[in-house]
Amino acid sequence: IASTQAVHGGPSRSVPLLCEALAGQAENVRLVTTTPAADADTTSLRPSEPVQTRTAETSQGPDRLLRTPVSFYRTLRDEIERTPPDLLHDHGLWLPSNIIAALVSRQYGIPLVISTRGMLTSWALRHHRWKKRLAWWAYQRWVLRQASLFHVTSQEEVDQLRRLSFNQPAAVIPNGVPLPEPNRSETSDGEARRALFLSRLHPKKGLPMLLQAWAEVRPEGWTLELVGPSEEGHRAELETQARRLELNGQVHFAGPVSDDEKWDVYRRADLFVLPTHSENFGIVVAEAWAADVPVLTTTGTPWQELETHDCGWWVAPEPEAIREALATALRQSDATRDAMGRRGRE
Repeated sequence: IASTQAVHGGPSRSVPLLCEALAGQAENVRLVTTTPAADADTTSLRPSEPVQTRTAETSQGPDRLLRTPVSFYRTLRDEIERTPPDLLHDHGLWLPSNIIAALVSRQYGIPLVISTRGMLTSWALRHHRWKKRLAWWAYQRWVLRQASLFHVTSQEEVDQLRRLSFNQPAAVIPNGVPLPEPNRSETSDGEARRALFLSRLHPKKGLPMLLQAWAEVRPEGWTLELVGPSEEGHRAELETQARRLELNGQVHFAGPVSDDEKWDVYRRADLFVLPTHSENFGIVVAEAWAADVPVLTTTGTPWQELETHDCGWWVAPEPEAIREALATALRQSDATRDAMGRRGRE
């Protein structure tokens, strides 16, 4: 995987957990990733023993586009020559590390498993569209052709691979998340209720729609907490929107939290909201349920179970649908929302 930095989203969490779980089944698992430069955010989520982690140094100089891939290639090559593996499992797309994994797999004749991680969805392909078109014809199509197997977390990813004419076998295996001890904070009469968003502040997450919906509903006795790292300067855009909508005091922005701290953040919430345009899995949905919190998210995620098991709301990623679902969720009684959260955990 290119990075296990906490700011880089779901795979930086799910891949180390997957490594630990496989090691717990007596598999010999090794992880190759990068070490961030000294001036970068160095909060990394590394797997514990007995998983061995090898790191390739990144470069921040003008020659970084060459030096970082070369460093990653050497690190991966040396690890494979030291002890040849039965398979190579590569995570993500559109990055130099993915090219390196495909090259090394071909060079040493090692079966390659590729986890697409939601990076071929329609929304993802439209984001930075022209860059991705160039990358598609330059290398990404070739990389995907090298896969012996695709690992995906939902059927939607399989369908997209087939539309793009990739017919290799695909294994649909959802992510797992830790299941903490239930310890929800009880809300007393008169206390403010909390709606929580916990993820990257990124255009994909649909937060402008959520702020607009919150401004239209303006629920009394509620606050909205946006927790997570900002990407592409998106937090500043959201703060400007919140001021324009006169949401001062109703919406609170927080930075990223550690994996140890996040469970307390979840437990303090009365509702979890993920208004995303597109997710291959949405690991935060599973985490919210694990903490007994009901969820409002969109059909951009594969979580139809929200409706099947009556543990939240699953609506179109459109402003009106989000506003109506938000209004419905906020007017439920505490007992109703608590029961929905418990069903989610079950």
